[in-house]
Amino acid sequence: MADPSIPQKEFASRRKKLMQKLKKSVGVLYAGNHDPEGSPHYRPHPHFEYLTGITDEPGAILVLDPASPIDSRKELLFLPPIDPEMDKWTGYRLEISAKLREKTGINAIFREYHFGRFLLEAVKRSRSLACLHPLAQHNQPVSPDLELFQKIAARVPGTSIVDHTEEVAKMRAIKSTKEVAMMQKAIDITAIGFETVIRAIKPGMNEFDVQETLEHTYRSNGGRFTAFNTIAGAGLNTTVLHYEDNCGPVEDGDLVLIDSGTTFGGYAADITRTVPANGKFTKRQKEIYNIVLKAEEAAIRATKPGVRIAELDQISRAIITKAGYGDYFNHSIGHHLGLETHDITPDEPLKVGAVITIEPGIYIADEKIGVRIEDDVVVTKDGCRNLSRKIPKSVAAIEKLMAKK
Repeated sequence: MADPSIPQKEFASRRKKLMQKLKKSVGVLYAGNHDPEGSPHYRPHPHFEYLTGITDEPGAILVLDPASPIDSRKELLFLPPIDPEMDKWTGYRLEISAKLREKTGINAIFREYHFGRFLLEAVKRSRSLACLHPLAQHNQPVSPDLELFQKIAARVPGTSIVDHTEEVAKMRAIKSTKEVAMMQKAIDITAIGFETVIRAIKPGMNEFDVQETLEHTYRSNGGRFTAFNTIAGAGLNTTVLHYEDNCGPVEDGDLVLIDSGTTFGGYAADITRTVPANGKFTKRQKEIYNIVLKAEEAAIRATKPGVRIAELDQISRAIITKAGYGDYFNHSIGHHLGLETHDITPDEPLKVGAVITIEPGIYIADEKIGVRIEDDVVVTKDGCRNLSRKIPKSVAAIEKLMAKK
């Protein structure tokens, strides 16, 4: 069976839907530049990727001009000039041609030195600019489109700046059938990694051995990049929520907490399992584990259209609190998942197609017991479907898998 992918017509449909929301306002989305010193793997801004599917053009700019009198110029793509010298270092790029238009699905493609002229003409006509990039906090840099719009408004009298930042967020929060298929593929690869590493764990390993076994399995099965830095903590380190050192020993009697996920086609998986290093939970470990599992399963059962993530948190937290461990559950129940691990989240109840994580936990540092269980679920018409249900998580299932050395 061929790997899932998102066709050009879906990206075009997204752009059309967004332009309908913008009405006459002009929107600008920046792909962002590649910082090879910061990361060897370039990814564009997720809004840009969501609307275009273009992931190999650092510095690109998408302009949406729904009020343009020329249909073929309602969406315009501006690309940095080709630099033959630079291409020898970073890879060869296509010239503007029918081949590039076919590849991108956008007809109006220009080099970025034309950007200012086209944008000015659009603004003079519409006198309205729509912010699409997420707004920044007061102590962060101004979003790139708002920074640009403020300069334009100072030069074109009567220009208004309107907030449409929630529009792309709402669209991204509802995954299409193709997007869910991409995420299922990422989760299926992640599941192979978890099954492999759970079977391999034993006292005497290092936490990095756990991480490397997991991530090597991802790469061997089509998951080129992790969605985030893998957490592989043993003993006391299971109680550190964002533990990333992954360099401690795995000792007999320890629990091992693994929070990890690969990506496929840019879409993330995010799974957590907690297992006993020696293959058998102690009575105390089992007690805490089953409380967390009960809380997780209750939240999954309650996931449906119209519910807010905060309500799922309350359901899960009530179970943990009733068991006497409310103070040891010190994070939220979960988050949206998609092109980002912590995907952009609109301020509204869940809708059909939303993909979220459910991940309660109990962390008791004095006992070196940290338990978190996390699954990825998609909201359906009648409730939700657990996309990671194949990854063992009951005490019996984990112990059975670990016995297969």
